[in-house]
Amino acid sequence: MLKEFPPVSVLRPMAGDRDNTEAGLRTVFEQDYPDFEIILGAASPDDAAVPIARRLMAEHPERASRLIFTGESPHPNRKVWQLRALWSESRHETIVMADSDIRWASDCLKTVVSELSQEGVGLVTCPYRAIAGPSRWSQTEALGLNVDFISGMLTARMLNGMDYAIGCTLATRQTDIAAIGGLQEVQAYLSEDFVIGNRMHGVGRTVILSRSVIEHYIGNDSMRDNWRHRLRWARGSRRSRPAGYIGEVFTKPTVPAIALWILVPGWGPLAALALAMRLAVVWTAVRVLADSEMRHRWWLLPLEDVSSFATWALGFFGNRLTWRGHKLIIGRDGTIRTNI
Repeated sequence: MLKEFPPVSVLRPMAGDRDNTEAGLRTVFEQDYPDFEIILGAASPDDAAVPIARRLMAEHPERASRLIFTGESPHPNRKVWQLRALWSESRHETIVMADSDIRWASDCLKTVVSELSQEGVGLVTCPYRAIAGPSRWSQTEALGLNVDFISGMLTARMLNGMDYAIGCTLATRQTDIAAIGGLQEVQAYLSEDFVIGNRMHGVGRTVILSRSVIEHYIGNDSMRDNWRHRLRWARGSRRSRPAGYIGEVFTKPTVPAIALWILVPGWGPLAALALAMRLAVVWTAVRVLADSEMRHRWWLLPLEDVSSFATWALGFFGNRLTWRGHKLIIGRDGTIRTNI
């Protein structure tokens, strides 16, 4: 840990009042960090998150905090629109950006700022542990994310290093973002977090995966909304990292292994080995993410594996997706536009 921590601007866009909005935002105000400001953004005073933000600001007068109304975004990526508005209000060189549906450990800021201080590091990206809502579909998706996502990130880091980022929490500096052209350069992309990390890597700045694990609340969607969310993720991932997306077949062995077992019975031992390796990945994810809930929901894994394989396969086709109720078209380069 650093002996002297630089002042930090925390940028936190908001959109609506979900089950965990207040609990997640409270963890920002309760950070164990000596000097930081919190800049909150909402499209308008009518946003349901605004009363929560104002209540927490009143409860913590010791924190330098401001609430900014950004107006409705003229671009499909509303998160980047809000971040750009909050960025212009920030007072400090060190910036930490966080999604609206996450919770931090009390030492998160200290951890990511310490990691950012290492020589050559321009961006710190945090892994996350998905927290499910009470619905079965939410629990199934959380299981899949916690099993597959962290293993995919660790594999990518081992093979190529970190040449991309995930946006639940990012730590960087004003000068480092300026070196890639500013946030306006990623406004048109669906996966702006991936692009920020990729461009940071491209200009010779190191991207590292933090040791601070973020809790990411994935909501309590119905089967239909959950399916749309999965398909949006799949089609966005295919455009952001085509080779890596194809390679995901190796992290989804259940359906191919069972199909192989049925079609070529003599290859049964190989299929059994694939299934055993799948269970090993589950065990590894439990250890790395310290996810106690996974121990109680492991029996949902077959359902998740079938759902995940289906959306992965469908991700190779089509260019339409739905994001926060808006219908969009995604281009081959990962940029998005409204589907009129």
